[in-house]
Amino acid sequence: MSDIKIGIIGGSGLYRMAGLVETGEMEIDTPFGPPSDAYRIGTLEGKQVAFLARHNRNHTILPSELNFRANIYGFKKLGVEWILSASAVGSLKEELRPLDIVLPDQFYDRTKGRISTFFGEGMVVHVSFAHPVCLQLSDVVADGARDAGVAVKRGGTYLCIEGPQFSTVAESNVYRKYGADLIGMTNLQEAKLAREAEICYTTIALVTDYDCWHPQHDAVTVVEVIANLKKNSENAQSIIRSAVKRLPVDRTCKCATALEHAIMTDMKNVPDKTRQKVDLLIRKYL
Repeated sequence: MSDIKIGIIGGSGLYRMAGLVETGEMEIDTPFGPPSDAYRIGTLEGKQVAFLARHNRNHTILPSELNFRANIYGFKKLGVEWILSASAVGSLKEELRPLDIVLPDQFYDRTKGRISTFFGEGMVVHVSFAHPVCLQLSDVVADGARDAGVAVKRGGTYLCIEGPQFSTVAESNVYRKYGADLIGMTNLQEAKLAREAEICYTTIALVTDYDCWHPQHDAVTVVEVIANLKKNSENAQSIIRSAVKRLPVDRTCKCATALEHAIMTDMKNVPDKTRQKVDLLIRKYL
């Protein structure tokens, strides 16, 4: 459809990308239904990019209602190889303060039944997910943050909950005992599907609050979350612009070949309907 290599997902509070010179919007049909919104196509730092508001530009979609498959498939259909995903998160560690920006490198799943694979329906695929974000892309983002003069913290575990409610105090304290660093509601499924789509993916986590475990912050509110997001929005967008400026790079990571040894089912046994749905993802291996 196109040859756009860089995708940006804007989370809560980030519905538009500053500096993006839009050339149009693209509604994309996918075999998995409609994405959250039209993809805004344009140039950012001289590079072609596609921007998607995760929850829709009017913020009308709950985390558990997100069509993660359609969102990632749409980027794949555009030709995207790198996705920069910005997200609001709560902190589960004293040292990760509100307004900090973190590049987590692990995820822990506490969702309750979201669809997080393109496959099934007669086709079994198991991709490697030990390292769920692209460390090469995270390096690009960290270098971009340094160039932009914005401090970021590297590493940590993002625990993904179902939502839309925030945690109870008991849950929050258990998650801290797990050793998790951040808590959010969206990024795990994106990371899994990006891996299956052989797209490099990384999270830019914007800390908005201390969740509810902290004795001085035991009642998280949307008002506080949005206020801190607005404060951090400029820094987040500076990082994204600086990272985009550094892309593209030669993909030396394993993301680009994630499906090479992951397909278990002999293709002659895969139903035609299933094969057609995932053709865009697997055609280079046929």
